[in-house]
Amino acid sequence: MLMTLGTLLQRDLTLVVRRPQDALTVVGFFVVVIALFPLGVGPEPELLRRLAPGVIWVAALLATMLSLARLFADDYRDGSLEQLLLAPEPLTLLVLVRTAAHWLMTGLPLVLVSPLLAVQLGLRPEEIPVLMLALLLGTPILSLVGAIGAALTLGVRGGGVLIALLVLPLYVPPLVLGAGALDAVMHGADAQTHLSLLSALLLFALVTAPWAAAAALRIMLD
Repeated sequence: MLMTLGTLLQRDLTLVVRRPQDALTVVGFFVVVIALFPLGVGPEPELLRRLAPGVIWVAALLATMLSLARLFADDYRDGSLEQLLLAPEPLTLLVLVRTAAHWLMTGLPLVLVSPLLAVQLGLRPEEIPVLMLALLLGTPILSLVGAIGAALTLGVRGGGVLIALLVLPLYVPPLVLGAGALDAVMHGADAQTHLSLLSALLLFALVTAPWAAAAALRIMLD
C-alpha cells in the first residue's frame, strides 16, 4: 500500500514539474495581491502593519482556490479517476495523497514566500516565524477542505464558482485563527492558543476531509 501511495504522490509531483505554470500562477497571484494592496490603502507603514494579518491570509485563501477546480478534473477527463476507484487501496488514502500533492504545489510555496511579503507590509522579524508557522498549519486545511468542494463539483459546468460558494464558509475558522495568531503577537500577547486551535483543526481536517471527499467522488462518479 505504501508503495502505491508513494507512486501516486510521485506521479502527481511529476505532473506539477511538467506543468509549472499551475504553481507559478498560485504564487504569482499571492504576490501580486499583497504587492498591490499598499497602492489601494496607502503607503503608511503602521496602517499596512496593522492590516497585514488579514491581507496575507485572505490572499493565501484566494490563491489556494485558484487551483482547486483542477484537483480531480484532469483525472476525471482522462479516466484515471475511475481506475483509482477500482484500486485495492482505500480511496480515502488516495484522496489524502492527492491533497498532499496539491498542498506541496500551492500551500508550501506560499509559506516559503511569505517572509518577503511580510517585510513589505512592515512586520517585525520576531513576528515572521509566527506567520510562517500559522501558514504551515493553516494552508493544509485549505487544501483538505477544498478537496471536498472539488469532489462535489466534479464534472459540473462552472465548478469553480460552486467551489467558492461551498468552501468559503468553511475557510472562516482557519482564516480567523491564522490571522489571530499573528495579530496576537503584534499586540504583545501569546499566539499559543490560536496555534493550538489551528493544530487541532488541522488534525480534524486530516481525519474527516479525505473521507468526505472520497464519498463525494463515489457519488459523482456513480
